[in-house]
Amino acid sequence: MEGPFISQAKCGAQREEFIQKPSPAHVQQLLAHADVIKRVTIAPELPGALEAIENFHAHGISVSGGHSDAFDEDARAAFERGMRSVTHAFNCMSSARHRGVYRVGGLLEFALSEPQISCELIADGHHVSPTLMKMLYRAKGCGGICLVTDATAGAGLPDGSRFSLFGKDCIVEAGVCLVADRSALAGSASQMIHLVRTMVRKVNIPLNEAVAMVTQNPARAIGLDTKARLAVGADADLVVFSPELDVLRTFAAGKEI
Repeated sequence: MEGPFISQAKCGAQREEFIQKPSPAHVQQLLAHADVIKRVTIAPELPGALEAIENFHAHGISVSGGHSDAFDEDARAAFERGMRSVTHAFNCMSSARHRGVYRVGGLLEFALSEPQISCELIADGHHVSPTLMKMLYRAKGCGGICLVTDATAGAGLPDGSRFSLFGKDCIVEAGVCLVADRSALAGSASQMIHLVRTMVRKVNIPLNEAVAMVTQNPARAIGLDTKARLAVGADADLVVFSPELDVLRTFAAGKEI
């Protein structure tokens, strides 16, 4: 779940009228479905957020900081209560700024500096520039990055296609999804293999590390022990791709689809 406990200052393409404070009552509504909710994105600076993070963590729900205007001490407090990742590094996320005469870090700098924080990265070549992706790789290494598509309904559609996101009119343009008035990104049009290509070709990381970032790292982040392992008893989910990184065959639970 990406929201609804997020910052209005960093809401991106999400609709502001649906944003809520993480009150105990609202949190309990979600905890009633803890058997199916695996991950929650929350802004740690919101009133009640630290208690909510602690509660989600206690119920086995992975907590990720995101859509947040937090200072680094807010992020540290959330980390101490169980937050172990951040959503969409560099996007809709506070970074270094002045507070009075002093310059302090935001959620981004905290995530870069804390070894136990895993960073999601939308490596579609549009959300984050190659230089920033390289910086993240230097800071976190292979094991600290989970590649995510952030794909919305525009994924796979040709340029000029229109779709709706939370009731907002959106368009696919130059391979990226935008709110129709071009005021904000509206998720991504990418598929997972595109992220692998971006990391290999534009960030120059080894192929095996790019594959780990889309398989074992995200599986570990949310505790899916049967995923991303070639072992007896694990799920036989496999992708075969060519030396040019084109997908050739896909298997789910051992069956080709």
